[in-house]
Amino acid sequence: MLSQSQSLFDPTITRRAVVDAFSKLNPLVQLKNPVMFIVAVGAVLSTMTVLRDVASGTFSGFTLQITLWLWFTVLFANFAEAIAEGRGKAQADTLRKTRSGSTARLLTQYPSLTEHRVVAAELKVGDVVLCEAGDNIPGDGEVIQGIASVNESAITGESAPVIREAGGDRSAVTGGTQVISDCIYVRITSEQGDSFLDRMIALVEGAQRQKTPNEIALSILLAALSIVFLLAVVTLKGFAYYSEIASGLTNSLLSIPVLIALLVCLIPTTIGGLLSAIGISGMDRLIQRNVIATSGRAVEAAGDVDVLLLDKTGTITFGNRMASEFIPANGVDAKRLAEAAQRSSLADETPEGRSIVVLAKELFGIRGHENTEHQTTFIPFTAQTRMSGVDVGIRSIRKGAADAVIKLVESYGSVFPADVKRAVEDIAKTGGTPLVVAEIVENKAVVLGVIHLKDVVKGGIKERFAELRKAGIRTVMITGDNPLTAAAIAAEAGVDDYIAEATPEIKLKRIRDEQAQGHLVAMVGDGTNDAPALAQADVGVAMNSGTQAAREAGNMVDLDNNPTKLLEVVEIGKQLLMTRGSLTTFSIANDVAKYFAIIPAIFATLYATNGTGALSALNIMRLATPESAILSAIIFNALIIVALIPLALRGVAYKPLPASTLLWKNFLLYGVGGIIVPFVGIKLIDMLVVVLHLV
Repeated sequence: MLSQSQSLFDPTITRRAVVDAFSKLNPLVQLKNPVMFIVAVGAVLSTMTVLRDVASGTFSGFTLQITLWLWFTVLFANFAEAIAEGRGKAQADTLRKTRSGSTARLLTQYPSLTEHRVVAAELKVGDVVLCEAGDNIPGDGEVIQGIASVNESAITGESAPVIREAGGDRSAVTGGTQVISDCIYVRITSEQGDSFLDRMIALVEGAQRQKTPNEIALSILLAALSIVFLLAVVTLKGFAYYSEIASGLTNSLLSIPVLIALLVCLIPTTIGGLLSAIGISGMDRLIQRNVIATSGRAVEAAGDVDVLLLDKTGTITFGNRMASEFIPANGVDAKRLAEAAQRSSLADETPEGRSIVVLAKELFGIRGHENTEHQTTFIPFTAQTRMSGVDVGIRSIRKGAADAVIKLVESYGSVFPADVKRAVEDIAKTGGTPLVVAEIVENKAVVLGVIHLKDVVKGGIKERFAELRKAGIRTVMITGDNPLTAAAIAAEAGVDDYIAEATPEIKLKRIRDEQAQGHLVAMVGDGTNDAPALAQADVGVAMNSGTQAAREAGNMVDLDNNPTKLLEVVEIGKQLLMTRGSLTTFSIANDVAKYFAIIPAIFATLYATNGTGALSALNIMRLATPESAILSAIIFNALIIVALIPLALRGVAYKPLPASTLLWKNFLLYGVGGIIVPFVGIKLIDMLVVVLHLV
């Protein structure tokens, strides 16, 4: 996949885009964009006028320049779309390299192990194949037997292998990935040509990109404006003739190329030329973050989402219980408890064990090597004892579940402290996990205290939720925990609401209730039990590691299997809508300067460069001549498309602010700026045109 830091104008992509810009001159392609189709037709008519003038001996360099800039306008718009598509094609080329053209080990009568080699392309839905270490997985499927480590770097870009196993929510495998250890039996779930990889390639190439409802609506509006201006321009020839009769002069510049130049400057060519590129680049920005959207509507819907449903484990919390506190028994020093807890955890490679070692170091500066001695014997955890620990000479340290440690302590004739029992109960009530630490010396057991393990909320997640709240997005945490635990974690994470003891039916009902109230809902999931909710949500992000049912139910797939990616998806969706709105505002606003430049100029009899003409008061930019005014306007109209291509591809910067604040901010920047910039730009071009004697 392409990295986010890749240049907007990669030389290879740019060269391809230049060629594609000319191939897009095909009338059937141009017809898909009504605004640019009008410009292309105008360029053809202007070209015919130039050829006629050459044949009649009345060739005009001024008319030729207008014609060339009309063609440049069309080509620049084509280039903007081609550069956006080119980035997708480059990604598709990378994905094609992952396709497996090798053979597959087909099991003819599973569970019989009778196998024979077939070409991977001949596999059908329901076939079972055997994949061992070193084999490429020949097609999309579900692991039905075995467990293996799979390299998915060709798809996700992540070098670390992932575990795929039968049953559960991590059974889906993708064609083109490679088994690097053990073996698995895979049932093929998609036909060749319709695999996940094939769909990805089609999507990133834009082959299946459909215009979104908002994009269609804007296209209709732009087409309607173009028709209105077309009708207005057609009538100008009669007004010009009348002005000539009234003034007694006959030096009007109102030729067909000039009328076309006026029309092109009046219609919203800037947004018309960039509209497709904006939509394509929105999906491209998702792909750069390893998220595949199955439709442009999903990206657009993400921008309008105002309710986020997020799973607690792995999204809001780390998912692994981590030590957060040492609670010593009465009369026991906290450092003594921490030292004993760390010593008993040095051989514990679980996330919980490592977190105990780290917490002891952070709170009391105790380092692991200080607790390592030659006469040390580590006692591993077992399901029977439900404890682990360490023996150091005559000293034994044990940590484990409260009831297991109680039995241990009482077996030595000691009494389990009441304050420790209360601490254990308090931790359990808040959804945490208590681990009791006891020390045995000379056949006497002493309870040192409790280690509080809890599912730790991710750092910075509370601030992210606060930002979303500013943007008018409500967050809802989904968890299977009891209501008391859910409430505690929800308060710590800063979510707006939570669903405790969630079931698939409860998730689905909550989404429908929110939608019935007019909200757009997004959620993330990876299991088969998440499929109904993912299908119902306006934006459903399925994990690539999840089940086939989840991936098919959602309208986005996260290749990195990172549940927090949902927050980025929403931001990219909002950025897409903001970019389209901002550039539309700029496009309409910058027409104002063109009116002052070109409309008075076409009535040259009333213009009068000496400042005495009836329309000379409209020449507020003090453009040199009517010809230079017309040429400067058409040149600016073409160049502004090129200047805005990087913004269309990169997107307008998004900040989590209320919609009204963003509206006014962008209105001032792109509305007022869209009025001022063309006045400056056209004046500078006019000065350059005069200096170069182009008219």
